[in-house]
Amino acid sequence: MQDADTLKEYRKQCQQAMDDEFLRQAMDSFAKAYRSNRVKAFSGMNEKELIAEIAAAKDAAIVRLPELYEEFRVKAERAGVHVHLARTAAEANEIICLIAKEHGCRRIVKSKSMTAEETMLNHRLEADGLTVTETDLGEWIIQLRHEGPSHMVMPAIHLSRYQVAELFTDVTRKQQDSDIEKLVKVARRELRAKYIEADMGISGANFAVVETGGIGIVTNEGNARLVTTLPRVHVALCGVDKLTPTLHDALRIIKALPRNATGQAITSYVTWITGANACAAGPQGKKEYHIVFLDNGRLALARDPDFRQILRCVRCGACANVCPVYRLVGGHRMGHIYIGAIGLLLTYFFHGRDKAKNLIQNCINCGACKEVCAAGIDLPGLIKKVHARIQNEEGHPLPSVLLAKVMSNRKLFHTLLKTARWGQKPVKDGSTGYLRHLPMIFGREQNFRALPVVADQAFRDEWPAIRPQVDQPRYRVALFSGCVQDFVYPEQLKAGVKVMSGHGVAMEYPMGQSCCGLPLVMMGESKAARDVAEQNVKAMDPARCDYIVTLCASCASHLKHAYPKMLAGDPSLAEAARAFAAKIIDFSSFVSEVLGVDRNDFRPQAGQAGTAYHSPCHLCRGLGVTEAPRRLLREAGLNYVPSAEEDVCCGFGGTFSMKFPEESRELLKKKLDNVAASGAGELVTDCPGCVMQLRGGAEMRGDALRVRHIAEALAERKK
Repeated sequence: MQDADTLKEYRKQCQQAMDDEFLRQAMDSFAKAYRSNRVKAFSGMNEKELIAEIAAAKDAAIVRLPELYEEFRVKAERAGVHVHLARTAAEANEIICLIAKEHGCRRIVKSKSMTAEETMLNHRLEADGLTVTETDLGEWIIQLRHEGPSHMVMPAIHLSRYQVAELFTDVTRKQQDSDIEKLVKVARRELRAKYIEADMGISGANFAVVETGGIGIVTNEGNARLVTTLPRVHVALCGVDKLTPTLHDALRIIKALPRNATGQAITSYVTWITGANACAAGPQGKKEYHIVFLDNGRLALARDPDFRQILRCVRCGACANVCPVYRLVGGHRMGHIYIGAIGLLLTYFFHGRDKAKNLIQNCINCGACKEVCAAGIDLPGLIKKVHARIQNEEGHPLPSVLLAKVMSNRKLFHTLLKTARWGQKPVKDGSTGYLRHLPMIFGREQNFRALPVVADQAFRDEWPAIRPQVDQPRYRVALFSGCVQDFVYPEQLKAGVKVMSGHGVAMEYPMGQSCCGLPLVMMGESKAARDVAEQNVKAMDPARCDYIVTLCASCASHLKHAYPKMLAGDPSLAEAARAFAAKIIDFSSFVSEVLGVDRNDFRPQAGQAGTAYHSPCHLCRGLGVTEAPRRLLREAGLNYVPSAEEDVCCGFGGTFSMKFPEESRELLKKKLDNVAASGAGELVTDCPGCVMQLRGGAEMRGDALRVRHIAEALAERKK
């Protein structure tokens, strides 16, 4: 792929991908089908338990990689295999070229290997005058097109059958039909002779099993078996991270890998190769068999406690399958060589900072990849860490530095927000509650949604007057507002207070609290984010309350999961952060499950228009809360109308929508189109950021859609 030097250039490349109508349709169709197929494939299994077992086994192996390599080498060499360890990609290519030269190999067939893509092996082999043919159908197609794969499992997913028919017509110099079965027959006919003529076969390996000294290959086509059996020389190239202590460990991964990759219970072929097999054309009647293990930074990564979990990856590609950004722009823009969320990470470690610096920012932090990862990798968390590391290495952009300085100082931050009430007057539309036009700092690309004005009075300033007085409370609650509800949407917090009132809840609003710090994390400002976390933990004493309730799903997830990690290294704060996080609960869960609010708390209302629900990413995935808000809608007598893909990101992602407005706009359009198709007249959600995105988008489109926080919808009907 062509790499962009600047974020602006990268955004242009992404826009070009979004302008490809076929690509968009193909990605949409696949994403929708994949979700349902995956659910069916894992039906009847304890998916989370299986993933936890895979993660634990991989972690145990990662810290022993040098030891496992030596054990494997000894066993494999006893069985007649030549084992090599290449420190770099160039060294791996050199080893394979020398093997070809030593054995007089001129014609090579390859089965699919992402490791070979990583080393750019084909380029080196061809530079040495060797003829190389990819035999996986998708890989052969993109080889003929001189492209890289757009998916780790389905490398040609971005192409239509018509494009393939045109390609095959050029290759065969004969007009080809676009019927898929006929195209497969053309490929089979063209490739068959290549297997017979080949001197060397090159494969990858999904597993290198230490206890047997053999490799395992998981495929859906028979080409890998032909590549590894017909030529007189076989070379397997795999990352050193593929070392697997036992066959049981490998078989456990196979239970998850095809289900996660393509929604299959099992792939068509699982091939195990142990030792140099009989081969009439080989030396002493045996196949010349080599296994080249690639390091290329993996052994150093295995020693890194922050990032070693990356090596758990089983290359299923599921992180791309569910990624809303990948769905928009495809693999040639959502990766360098490796694709999807794992590709953003591996690009930095395997191909360097320059290749990764723009890619790493194209993550909306929706958590969909983490939820489906077959190895339980915290992909969004690691992506944010790599972004911060790159900024530490290259220098922090001025907007990022300024944001960090302002938000680290709570009093300055809040003063600026309050001052914005006056500064917005020239662009404020008093009748709508939106900015009449955007200030120049936003740019025209942000005009896909209307932006709200800062409220006339912050929630914290109204709190003394609206605080409920409770003499004998059932629960003591501290309210965490976040900055958006405090200064932009205080009506959401007031609605939440109204819903909780009358249930014996004594509420406090600690004035020392500030923004949760998630925007800082998204901007790569990890030090400032930690400083803000410390302020908030010190502002709220968990011993004085039973729960810390927040009406912002993004805040809740960040406070609960990130704070204990961010403050773990400080002995004076670590325990306080854990106690703080343990008390965090989202509004819907608290009202539904703790207070037990039901239909008796609401007034009946006839003729209610349909109400759709948008499930915020950090609620349904970050906190695992799915039923509580929908139950509340039903209990309140709201006519809940399901809409398509309720849990797919709305495109906000905080600062993501500022950096990638083109992608944010398209995700917003999909969400609003789905709601419109449901026929609902109202849309509710549990996140003020989502309200800002969805309400502002509906306003710009002129949709007759009322967008509210769920607390507002409930408060309106409360008795």
